[in-house]
Amino acid sequence: MYLRHLQVGQFRSWELADLALTPGPTVLVGRNGQGKTNLVEAVGYLATLGSHRVSADAPLVRHGATQAVVRAALRKDERELLVEVEINPGRANRVRVNRAPLQRPRELLGLVRTVLFAPEDLALVRGDPAERRRFLDDLLVSRTPRLAGVRSDYDRVLKQRNALLKTAKLARGNALATLDVWDNHLTELGGQLLAARLRLVADLAPYVTDAYAGVAGPGADRAALGYTSSVPLAGDGTPADPDRALPSAEELAAALRDRIAERRKEEVDRGITLVGPHRDDLVLHLGPAPAKGYASHGESWSFALAVKLACFALLRAEGDDPILVLDDVFAELDAGRRSALAEVAGSAEQTLITAAVAEDVPPALRGTRVQVADGRATVLPAEDEGGEVHGG
Repeated sequence: MYLRHLQVGQFRSWELADLALTPGPTVLVGRNGQGKTNLVEAVGYLATLGSHRVSADAPLVRHGATQAVVRAALRKDERELLVEVEINPGRANRVRVNRAPLQRPRELLGLVRTVLFAPEDLALVRGDPAERRRFLDDLLVSRTPRLAGVRSDYDRVLKQRNALLKTAKLARGNALATLDVWDNHLTELGGQLLAARLRLVADLAPYVTDAYAGVAGPGADRAALGYTSSVPLAGDGTPADPDRALPSAEELAAALRDRIAERRKEEVDRGITLVGPHRDDLVLHLGPAPAKGYASHGESWSFALAVKLACFALLRAEGDDPILVLDDVFAELDAGRRSALAEVAGSAEQTLITAAVAEDVPPALRGTRVQVADGRATVLPAEDEGGEVHGG
C-alpha cells in the first residue's frame, strides 16, 4: 500500500499543498514551523479520522477558513482509490471514496493504514492511561475496522450512563430501572471491546519483546506487555502469557455486569461509571518493573520505538504493509536506535519522513527529498552517493 498523490486545502498552515509521492522512502526537509508535520498529520487523519497532536478537529482547519480538505490517491492491491475527507468542525465531516460518498465517515477506517512514530509517542511510556487506551483502540480499528462502531457505541452509552448517574442520587421513581437498561448496553459493548483489546495485547506482545531486544541491544532488560482492568477477569497487569486462554466477550460481559453490581452504590454516590474498559490500562514492563516511572529516558525512547516497530510487524504479517510515518524522530535517536529504525523503514513499501536537517536521516533512507518552505512543498533533484545532483 502506498500513497501516489496527496493534496490538502486549508489544512493547518497550508492553504494548498499538492504533492506527488512514490513507493520507498520520502524525506520532507525544512526548518521547524514550515508545515512538514502538518502534511504527515493529514496522512494520519486518513487512517484514523483523528490527529496524533490534538483531540479535536477545529485546530486542523486553517485560520479564517471554515473547512479543510485532505485528498489522496492510494495504490492498494493493484487498485487505485481516491479518498477525500472534508473536515467540518462543529458539523458532520464528509468522506468520499472514488467520488462516492460514504454514509458514515468511520466506514473509511481500515482502508488507509499507517504506523506513526513521533516524539509524542514517549507518552505511551510516560503518559496517562488514556494515551495507551487510545493507542490500543486506534490499532484495534486499523486491524479490525468494524470495531470502530463498537468503540463509538460504547462511548455513547458511557456518556448517557454517566449523565443518568449524576442525577440518580436525587431522582425518584424509575431512575435506577433506567440505569439497568444502560448497564446491559454497557456490559455487552464493553465485553466486546475488552475481548478485542486482550486479543490484541496477546498478539502484539511477542513483537514488542523482539523489537525491544533489537533496539536496546544485548544485555537489555526484557520488554513485555500486560493489561490491567477494573474487571479482574480481564487482567491484573502481569505480562501476557501466550499459553493462557483468553476469556470470551460473553464471559467478560458477565464479569462486567457482576462488577458493576458490586459497585453500584459507589457509582451512584460519585455520579460516574467506575467499571469498564474506559478505566483500564496497557502496562509496559521492562524487566521486573513497569516501564512507567522506572525506565530511563533512553529506555523510554527504546520502548516507544519498539512498540511502533511491533505495530508495523503485526499489521504487515496480517496483510499489506502499512505506510510508515516517521515524524522528526531521527534527531532524537542514537546510532543504534537509528539503525534499527532505518532497517525496518527501508523495507517498508512506503515511508514518509520529516526532518529539519537531511543529514539527520540515515543515507539509505534519503530517497525522494521534498523541500518544505514558504508555503511550498517542492520535490528536489536526486543525489547520488557522492552528493552529485542529477535529474531535473
